[in-house]
Amino acid sequence: MAELKIGEQSKPRFEFRSFGQCFCEAHKRMARLSVPVPEKVWERQSDEIYIISAKNDINNTKIRNGKMDIKTYVQTVDGLEQWNPLMKGEFPISREVLEKEVFPAFMVEMPALTKDTYTYEEFIEMVKANPDLAAVRVHKQRFGYMVNDTICEVGNVLINGAKVVTINSESTEIEDIKKTLKDVGLEGVENINYLQAIKRVIGMSDKPLANE
Repeated sequence: MAELKIGEQSKPRFEFRSFGQCFCEAHKRMARLSVPVPEKVWERQSDEIYIISAKNDINNTKIRNGKMDIKTYVQTVDGLEQWNPLMKGEFPISREVLEKEVFPAFMVEMPALTKDTYTYEEFIEMVKANPDLAAVRVHKQRFGYMVNDTICEVGNVLINGAKVVTINSESTEIEDIKKTLKDVGLEGVENINYLQAIKRVIGMSDKPLANE
């Protein structure tokens, strides 16, 4: 099996991820069980905008550094989710891409597009004008680990300023993730993705987070 490298693309991975207020014990075990990881993933910070749609749970859209990235849900196996890249784009973005890829991914009514290209600001205005869409600010402070050959992280996440904690393990190998969840004490904890967590925090879904 090819060694999984943090920060590098490989064949589609399966992922466990959860969100709550504190995963202190699991974080402690994850850090102690981790092999040494590259310094660049010890701690990373990023600011992103997630576009959340009330009509859609299968396409995950985020914007970071002026680039749009849409991933689409493929399947769940043994409780672990698999996502594949659907689209990558940059601003200014063309009307054709918005018509054929972006708004269809949101599964909402298409706005009237009268220009050939749209800036980031213009796109966000269209999102804000649609009652089924929300542009949500997400700040991530992520701490990277590697346990049982799975890429792991614990992150402090601000969702429109509300702080939650996320913990995850991902790999191309399902059994390695399941062993990691057992080793760090996360068996039985709900697996939820960023899309679901953000919906819960902003009130688009009335479900609670994992350990509230």
